[in-house]
Amino acid sequence: MTRIRHQSLDCSPGCAVEATLQLIDGKWKGVILYHLLQGTLRFNAIRKRLPNITQRMLTTQLRELERDEFVLRTVYPEVPPKVEYSLTPRGRTLEPVIMALKAWGDEHTEFRHGSEICADQDGVLSRAANGIE
Repeated sequence: MTRIRHQSLDCSPGCAVEATLQLIDGKWKGVILYHLLQGTLRFNAIRKRLPNITQRMLTTQLRELERDEFVLRTVYPEVPPKVEYSLTPRGRTLEPVIMALKAWGDEHTEFRHGSEICADQDGVLSRAANGIE
């Protein structure tokens, strides 16, 4: 669980920013939310879009997003069980925030990780070298 820096969030005008960041804080939450903006996904479809995440970490991040009412987990009673994840109406309200982060990142960051495998929004893997695909 994320650590809370203040007991109440009425300490200063910036506390609302801190509260928001606490809710979406996590290495993978923003990216998970970004991919769920495209629509409902099953667990393995999310994993394919995030090739570097472990199964345990994805489960943890999805549970936290579900707990905070950003993600809806739907289990279908079949064998094997079918589980789908989608954004709740509250999760959809983060769309402008997530898209603003993406736009800022597209404009202000360079991918300096050498040759790295990346997944686009459709989960297609490609090799990016210094930002050039």
